Amino acid sequence: MEHITNFAELIAAAKRLGPKTIGIAAANEKEILLAAADAQEQGIATFILVGNQPLIREIASAQEINITGMIVVHEPDARKAARRVIELVNLGHVDFAMKGRVETSVFLKAALDREHGLRKGELLTHVGVMEIPGFDRLLLISDAGVVVAPTMEQKIAIVQNAIKVAHVLGVEEPRVAVLAATEMVNTKIPTTMDAANLSKMADRGQIRGGIVDGPLALDNAISEESARVKGIKSPVAGRANILIAPDIEAGNALAKAITYFAKGKMAGIVVGAKAPLVVASRADPHESKLVSIALGVLLSARGAR
Repeated sequence: MEHITNFAELIAAAKRLGPKTIGIAAANEKEILLAAADAQEQGIATFILVGNQPLIREIASAQEINITGMIVVHEPDARKAARRVIELVNLGHVDFAMKGRVETSVFLKAALDREHGLRKGELLTHVGVMEIPGFDRLLLISDAGVVVAPTMEQKIAIVQNAIKVAHVLGVEEPRVAVLAATEMVNTKIPTTMDAANLSKMADRGQIRGGIVDGPLALDNAISEESARVKGIKSPVAGRANILIAPDIEAGNALAKAITYFAKGKMAGIVVGAKAPLVVASRADPHESKLVSIALGVLLSARGAR
C-alpha cells in the first residue's frame, strides 16, 4: 500500500479505488454540491442527495453545478434527512454517509440511534487529517470533534481509531504523540498521567499498530530540534504522525489554528461506526469537503470503519 503524504496523492488514490456511493444529509448547500459534482466528475463517488429538493436544484442551477446523475430525495427537515441517509447506509444503498447543512450533533445522533443507527459496539471518534504547508507528511489529530472530555478508556479507542486511519493512508507503523502541556509526568496534571499510561499500554501490546509515546508537548512532538534541545529520547518525539489531544477543546483549537494561521487544509472523518461518516465543517470550502470525501472512499474501499 502506498504511503500517502499529501492531499493530491489522497485524491489520486480515491480515484483508483472509487467510485463509492455516498448519501449526503441536508445537501441543500453550495459548497457541498460543488464537492459532490467535483467528486463525481473525477470518478471518486456517486451520490444520493437527501434534502430540500427544490432548493438543491435551485442552488445547482444558479451556481451552474452539474448534479446530473445524482439521485435527489426530497426531505426538507434536516433531522429527518440525517435519519434517512443513515437508513440508506443500513439498507446497503450507499457505502457511507456525509453531513451537509445539518449540525454535527444531529447527524451523529442519527448514526448513534440504538435501533436504526450504525453502532457496532465501538466508540465513535473524529480524526482530522491535516495537510500543512512546508510539512513533509500528513498530520492526524484526534479527537477534535466528537468526544468532549475523554476518559482513559475512551482515549484508548481514540488512539486505536487514529492508528486505523493512518494505516489506510499507508503509514505502516504510525508514531503517536499523546499531547499535554509538558513532556514530564506530573501527578498534578492528570493528562500527563493518562499519556504515560497510554504509552505503557502500547509497550505491552494493549494498543496495537503504532508506536505511542507521551506525555509530549506540541513542540517536541513535531520538532526534532525541540526534542533534541530538551534531551527527549523517543522514537516519536519530533516525528509524530498522529497527535492525540487531551480533550475536544484543545483538539479543535489546534486543528483550526493550523487551518487559519498556518493555511493548512483538513479532511474530517468519524470512525468507529459500521461505515465512515464524513463530517467536514460547514465553513469549509468545497475543496476541503472533496478531500474528506476522498478519505471516506479510502476507508470504505479498504474495509476500515
